[in-house]
Amino acid sequence: MASLDFKLEASDKAARATSFLTSRGLVQTPIFMPVGTAGTVKALTMDMVAQSGATIVLGNTYHLMLRPGPERLKNLGGLHEFMMWNGPILTDSGGFQVMSLSKIVKITEEAVTFSSHIDGSKHVLTPEKSIYIQADMIGADISMQLDECVAYPCSKDEARKAMERSIRWAARSKTTFGHRDHQFLFGIQQGSVHEDLRSESSQRLIDLNFDGYAIGGLAVGEGHDAMKATLIHCVAHLPVHRPRYLMGVGKPIDMLVAIQNGVDMFDCVLPTRSGRHGQAYCWDGAINLKNARFAEDKSPLDPLSNVPASSQYSKAYLHHLVKSQEILGQIILSWHNISFFQDLMKKARQAIIEQRYDDFVNSCQIRWQKGEPN
Repeated sequence: MASLDFKLEASDKAARATSFLTSRGLVQTPIFMPVGTAGTVKALTMDMVAQSGATIVLGNTYHLMLRPGPERLKNLGGLHEFMMWNGPILTDSGGFQVMSLSKIVKITEEAVTFSSHIDGSKHVLTPEKSIYIQADMIGADISMQLDECVAYPCSKDEARKAMERSIRWAARSKTTFGHRDHQFLFGIQQGSVHEDLRSESSQRLIDLNFDGYAIGGLAVGEGHDAMKATLIHCVAHLPVHRPRYLMGVGKPIDMLVAIQNGVDMFDCVLPTRSGRHGQAYCWDGAINLKNARFAEDKSPLDPLSNVPASSQYSKAYLHHLVKSQEILGQIILSWHNISFFQDLMKKARQAIIEQRYDDFVNSCQIRWQKGEPN
């Protein structure tokens, strides 16, 4: 397997500014990856996503394997060509969605058997099949191993069994992935909130030598404080010379705290989901455009932004669109939120380079307290 060209460019205590090179472009961290669940970042064209500043997006193996299907996707040129995205794509393994969306799931050492949430049809997903779909059919630049993510709360025995199975599946994923010049594979640390399990998971993954390492099984109901306490331990046991990816975490304050503890990469549906429900993330805090106080507000969401969604539309107009349930309101707010998340990551990176990251986090917290709960 070709080694990922990874560089640690600057650090401020544990916070890091890094970069790595893919055949489809450079990825600079900290980075937020918009989620393109079914070959689309919901409500946005890929030109909008690119204009937001995003350089890498996430594809969802579970949804794509069910529709349009891996063979059809392969015949249509892979996911990059299918959705007209020229930058890197990272795909999740499908494991989390199998556990969370399927009504009937059977997990054995060999595979996960599940019923489609679309039509109830039966499917089998093995570590080998997951890699085959991601790397060979979707054409992902970065694939993720298949893992077992347990819900929270769970017993320590359940967490250990899932962690150990995930390690065995990691080895199978690595073997199947083999040697590839322009594609990379990340392993996923598991262990719920138990420090000893997280430590063991990390070491066994490191022994397998992945291109990057993800932290799975957080933001699944344990709450901010428990996540923060666990995260500190999670990151401490991951290599400094590889990317660190916190899966499924996207609240702005959670990302900033995670960066403070050494995380590089994030993904979450939050910016587009919030946009579809009338919420905008702004530098003075999150706001809900449904509120009547915006009915005559002529100011834009962010007058300094280069993105039209943020700088060209008044809050009054957005309030009107949201109250009228017009699709355009969902589009503009999703576009703005994705852009805000990208801008947040760029400002975080610059603060790390300038050795003022803690001050940046504190200033964001103070400003965001003015907004509505997010």
